[in-house]
Amino acid sequence: MNRKNASHRAASHRPRPPGLWVYGLHPVRAALANPLRRAQRLILTERAAAELGSSLTGRMKWEKAEADAVGRLLPPGSVHQGAVLLCDPLPERDLKGVLGPSASIPRLVLVLDQITDPHNVGAILRSAVAFGVSAVVVQDRHAPPESGVLAKAASGALDMVPYISVVNIARALEELGAAGFWRIALAGDGEQSLDEARAEGDMALVLGSEGEGLRRLVRERCDVGAFIPIGKQMESLNVSNAAAVALYALSRGSDSARNLRKP
Repeated sequence: MNRKNASHRAASHRPRPPGLWVYGLHPVRAALANPLRRAQRLILTERAAAELGSSLTGRMKWEKAEADAVGRLLPPGSVHQGAVLLCDPLPERDLKGVLGPSASIPRLVLVLDQITDPHNVGAILRSAVAFGVSAVVVQDRHAPPESGVLAKAASGALDMVPYISVVNIARALEELGAAGFWRIALAGDGEQSLDEARAEGDMALVLGSEGEGLRRLVRERCDVGAFIPIGKQMESLNVSNAAAVALYALSRGSDSARNLRKP
């Protein structure tokens, strides 16, 4: 990479905070279990410590506090369940580094085009983990940054699936295509149903924002547009619900589905 390209790439990434508070039992448990996560300070109520139990064994020393003291560390209204962890942001990950060479089991990558609500993205991350997604790709300036809010909405999934920020979604889709991924744009006006559009090998599912949908250049980088058949009484699904339905449909019957289990 020449100096000009390196400078452009560095300028394109948003600043990363020196540390962030992850809160809630599931997010804290997942963060402690993630070898890529560097923890700084763990504060728990007695009840939260009892709930976490074996998750604390050999992890790090923790501080005891009352629930109201824990709450004062966070934005008003944060549902912390008595557990907060000050930690470094996750290291940035490269799409090529996560994908690597083609695997024996077909892979599924989720690409989110300008979905900005952290609660929607958190719910999508939960579905991504539930259905064995290899990575979730977002655009760095039009997606929620890593935060306590996103981690809480994801209920631990932020530490379980690579959350990859890229400068340009269309270019990322070109990379996925070059790597052999069949790229499916989920859209109400798609030309095929999702069942018809699925492939046997690696797939990338692309979702757009609820208001604007997929941008033209992003849609053009996909191999096919697909829709989820729904009843006439309802015009569309919430994007996080659509993601869950679509991921289930694409994973159903595939080799990767053998790794799934009953909840």
